[in-house]
Amino acid sequence: MKIAILGGTGKEGAGLGLRWAAAGHEIIIGSRSAERGAEAAGALRARLPAGGTVRGMDNLSAAREAEVAVLAVPYEAQAATLAEVQEALAGKLLISVVAPLGQPRSRVWFPPGGSAALEAQAQLGEATRLVAAFQIISAEHLKELDHVIESDVLVCGEKAEDRQVAVELAEAAGMRGVHAGPLQNTPVIEGLTAVMIAINARYKIKNAGLRVTGIDNERQRIDAN
Repeated sequence: MKIAILGGTGKEGAGLGLRWAAAGHEIIIGSRSAERGAEAAGALRARLPAGGTVRGMDNLSAAREAEVAVLAVPYEAQAATLAEVQEALAGKLLISVVAPLGQPRSRVWFPPGGSAALEAQAQLGEATRLVAAFQIISAEHLKELDHVIESDVLVCGEKAEDRQVAVELAEAAGMRGVHAGPLQNTPVIEGLTAVMIAINARYKIKNAGLRVTGIDNERQRIDAN
């Protein structure tokens, strides 16, 4: 799959891109400038096993080439980034990794539209399908390809088939994806990012995560079908 990561120069986007490239996906690192995107892509290629494909370009060019796009910019840059790439995202699936944070960052803050994902869907309209995922995944170990990440990926979206794309990408990155309902649930899940930051600070760690209990492999297989 050809995946464009808009804002892929950040820790979360770059880490996911590295894992997906190692799993065989074609990755395009998007940035505000083509030069910065190319530089970030080169750094990721240096860490990849033989055969991984990572390119860099500006966000608009990346969105145009993508089959699936991932939005991994800070919340403050979301509206401007989406305005730039909106036309290129028409007819495509966008996975939002964005999580708004309060001040201090360990306090939950809800944006005017309820969540970053709800605001993004309202801005893009029906032309683009949107799911939200990966908000509570720490970037600390994403670039360590042999590190097992224990946190589940909670995936919200209106259509099960769109959520399933994110679930499968979670698995490709070495994590378990869990269907977590419609976009209306995203205020809770995005807010958990601040909770994870608070836990990290209290226990002096960097990789707090969450696991959903009661889901065995058979239930996952049935759900996927």
